[in-house]
Amino acid sequence: MSQRAIKPIEEPPSELIYSDGEPLDSNWHRIQMTFFIDVVRQAMAERGRQDFFVGGDMFLYYSFEQARRIASEGPPKKNRFRGPDVFFVAGVPGQLDRKAWVVWEEDGRYPNLIVELLSESTARVDRTTKKGLYESVFRTPEYFLYDPETEELEGFRLYEGSYQHLEPDARGWLWSRELDLWLGRWQGERNGFDTTWLRLYDRDGRLIPTPEEAERQRAEAERRRADAAEAEIARLRALLEPQ
Repeated sequence: MSQRAIKPIEEPPSELIYSDGEPLDSNWHRIQMTFFIDVVRQAMAERGRQDFFVGGDMFLYYSFEQARRIASEGPPKKNRFRGPDVFFVAGVPGQLDRKAWVVWEEDGRYPNLIVELLSESTARVDRTTKKGLYESVFRTPEYFLYDPETEELEGFRLYEGSYQHLEPDARGWLWSRELDLWLGRWQGERNGFDTTWLRLYDRDGRLIPTPEEAERQRAEAERRRADAAEAEIARLRALLEPQ
């Protein structure tokens, strides 16, 4: 899907603000954000992909006027402007260290997918103001919302310029064309908290691991192979021993 490039008539401010100084709504939100970003990276690594960027809780600058206003007035007041909780952009250099996503420095690229983690203080804005912005200005193909209180997962896909509601499957999962993965709930422990988290699954329903989980899985598989080889050697020795 084509995405519009911003063509400024003036130079942007030389110094952008990268943080609004506001904490995340809860410790769950902080952990979930990093958790989801980690599994997206792992999913792309399994495919050998490096042409993507996934970020979270960072400003997304899409107009020079916005950038000038924030730079001149200082950090915005709460709820005036905050970047998406998690966003994914495909087809861009993935190894660059970015403090913010600046559309005019990224060849006009907007996110392919955005995930907002709802809270009592943000749900209304996420469902209205931000949804309208992502739909009509960003033209982001997919938008997902997850409410940790109700464990409700919602999704929208852009169709002919408007967001259409996605229907979950029997498991309550939603399919992402942009990631080529399922978004679904997962009950388990993360950073000492045993609760429900938003995670990713492949087409066959396999849980996408974090990089740490993938390393443990590799180590466990190697241990099993070593144990099997040792058992086979012991069996062959037993056969060779005189009766």
